[in-house]
Amino acid sequence: MAACGRQENRTSPMKKESLMSLGGWEWVIIAVVALLLFGGARLANFGKGAGQAIRGFKDEIKPTSTDAAAKPSDDDAGPKA
Repeated sequence: MAACGRQENRTSPMKKESLMSLGGWEWVIIAVVALLLFGGARLANFGKGAGQAIRGFKDEIKPTSTDAAAKPSDDDAGPKA
């Protein structure tokens, strides 16, 4: 009788990480909604711009031989005042 009118605190059988992960059908639904909202041309331009940004970022962080030769090392700086 003690349990009458009181809900038991049960944990969900699903794990917490599965609540935040998206499966295949969820990605399909998100893609269809994005296509309907923005249209194919705008999504293509977005993808092109994102690809160019990533490529530019990779090119900037890649060390080049001219950067290493142009940077003076701390040993060549001379005496510090």
